[in-house]
Amino acid sequence: MTVALNQPATVAATKPARRRRFSVAALAPYLQATPLALILGAFLLLPILMIVVVSFWDYDFAAMYPDFLTTNYADTLGSWVTWKTYLNTLKYAGVVWALTLIIGFWVAYFLAFHIRTTAMQMVLFLVCTVPFLTSNIIRMISWIPVLGRNGLVNSTLVQLRLIPKPIEWLLYSEFAVVLAMVHLYTLFMVTPIFNTLMRIDKSLIEAARDAGASGWQVLWNVILPLAKPGMAIGTIFVVTLVMADFSTVQVMSGGQSASVALMMKNQMSLLQYPAAAANAVVLLVLVLLMVAGILRIVDIRKEL
Repeated sequence: MTVALNQPATVAATKPARRRRFSVAALAPYLQATPLALILGAFLLLPILMIVVVSFWDYDFAAMYPDFLTTNYADTLGSWVTWKTYLNTLKYAGVVWALTLIIGFWVAYFLAFHIRTTAMQMVLFLVCTVPFLTSNIIRMISWIPVLGRNGLVNSTLVQLRLIPKPIEWLLYSEFAVVLAMVHLYTLFMVTPIFNTLMRIDKSLIEAARDAGASGWQVLWNVILPLAKPGMAIGTIFVVTLVMADFSTVQVMSGGQSASVALMMKNQMSLLQYPAAAANAVVLLVLVLLMVAGILRIVDIRKEL
């Protein structure tokens, strides 16, 4: 009888303990995510918010004035020079993306399927990363003595009498800009594609070959569909880097071409910070739309 009377009290006493354990367990994920959320908020979201706020300010040749004006956006979106610059930047992004995708895929394919040992795959992959031990600017400038009027390429072609005089468009041209960007950003395409190809089950390829598929059929119907997440990640890397690049365009074109990032850099050098901020917001929205389009086409969660 005593046990029967004390049982409800015991059950009631255990309920608060269960509630406490449940509440702590429910808060654990939020507590773990708090440090990263604070870092992202302080170093990513807050600067973007400040750029958005400054983009509505007024300015003159000497100072900025807190205000809420849409003049900066009207000047940015209403100028044909701005539209031409954006189209030029998109052209660079499209050409560089196509070249890096072709080169990056075949390099990753060679490393993943034609190199038999994992140790040699890692060695060759590290060889691809050796140029990244130096600065981007150094690797970019290294093309000048190669492509210049009296550079290595022109001197060799003239000495071999393949051309009567040096080729002028090799340097300080759109060709030089694209070449330097492909050199700088191809590894950002190779790495995610190589990571994706290494995860492909080799038994799928063997099954396709046993079913009578040719090498190109295996590539088109098996490897390429499974490599789409890595290609999408590489595309996001390359496109965002090209859209934000100004030094390559400025140096390799000799000031004869323009990009959105270079336009913003010139505006900041003239202390036109609100106008540069408005351009930055428009560029950010454009890049986010491009990334959203890529994510709609390819589900990169398969890669993560």
